[in-house]
Amino acid sequence: MNAMSNEKTQSVYASTLKSIINTENAVLPWENLEPSQQQRIQQAMDSKSHPSCIVYPHTQAELAAVIATANRNKWRVLAQGSGSKLNWGGLAKNIDIVVSTERINQLIEHAVGDLTVTVEAGMKFAHLQEILAKSRQTLALDPAEPTSATIGGIVATADTGSLRQRFGGVRDQLLGITFVRADGQIAKAGGRVVKNVAGYDLMKLFTGAYGTLGIISQVTFRVYPLPETSATVILTGKAEAISQAATILQGSELTPTQADLLSSKLVSNLDLGTGIGLITRFQSISESVKEQSNRLLAIGQQLGLYGTICSAENEADLWQRLPEQIHDNVTNSLITCKIGVLPTTAVEVIHQIEMGLIHLSSGLGLVRLESQNQVLSLRQLCQSNYGFLIVLAAPVAIKERLDVWGYTGNALQLMRGIKEQFDGNYILSPGRFVGGI
Repeated sequence: MNAMSNEKTQSVYASTLKSIINTENAVLPWENLEPSQQQRIQQAMDSKSHPSCIVYPHTQAELAAVIATANRNKWRVLAQGSGSKLNWGGLAKNIDIVVSTERINQLIEHAVGDLTVTVEAGMKFAHLQEILAKSRQTLALDPAEPTSATIGGIVATADTGSLRQRFGGVRDQLLGITFVRADGQIAKAGGRVVKNVAGYDLMKLFTGAYGTLGIISQVTFRVYPLPETSATVILTGKAEAISQAATILQGSELTPTQADLLSSKLVSNLDLGTGIGLITRFQSISESVKEQSNRLLAIGQQLGLYGTICSAENEADLWQRLPEQIHDNVTNSLITCKIGVLPTTAVEVIHQIEMGLIHLSSGLGLVRLESQNQVLSLRQLCQSNYGFLIVLAAPVAIKERLDVWGYTGNALQLMRGIKEQFDGNYILSPGRFVGGI
């Protein structure tokens, strides 16, 4: 396509979309975006994609109209929230327009007594936590980049964090979901109450689907009371002793909200000691937290581990710095991966990882690597331990050479059938999910 025809095509996209959203700066041509924003979006697409514009609907109805128009014209859409996790997963292919839910961000309902909250997908996670904190409540997730991450993006990427130890993943906390289908119709699943069994469980299907089945516009979560107090116990030392401490912790009556195994370099970078680490957080009433912390500290001392209780003023900062050490948010030249192994082999695996962490109860974790060869080597190690390795963020050139998902199961045909049912024209983030779906 020559430059003149390409420019004409782009003006068609923009003029059509502006007729739907008659708001200033709601449709921004690609060339008008800041270079940093262009770069962030390009990290989510193959090198051949050249989107014409980014669209910012302000309401669910506007979003539905945009997607209906895209489907009618077979425009390929890359969906995003704020873009903080846009570079995760596979590379979207042949994208025509980018659609952001960032401005669809209202609080719909906070049922304080029922411990539920309903918000639009573009609300920032940090903003929602501020709202809940006024009622001494919290959403029990700890996603990457909490200040910029949107609720819809967290659900679309199933980004949970260390709180999985006590509260489970995103799927476990979702009560209801509203989304825009590929044909522009608005659909719902679940509801706004904890006990809800109506309809198909589409919430689990959409969680971690990377916007390939529909665009999430509204969600309902269960929430929890804020704990009275919190304390974090840090144990570091030899792998064998850490393994024993982890086994004792898991078999005990102790009830941590977070418990992670840390690689030796991560321990060193955070000045927590030497060797690999086990970092455990207790949150409850003061007496319980103090008793549980002291019991775990005593277990570590009996095993010859170096143990300490993190000071209260540094505790929240420490848990935030853990994933920040692994996610490359500066150079975008390193490779961030999500791994999964059997929990019983987690210590053995973390001992062979230079920079990473593994959640103790689930065997899921994050690692930072520097080369494609390291990815392939660690993937082989994870698969030999009945696990997996998924590349989250990496330079586009590496993702174009690498199987991002590394899927070896037998459900690919089923997944393609689901994609066909939900998005027969393949307009929603094509290429971002397993098998190029």
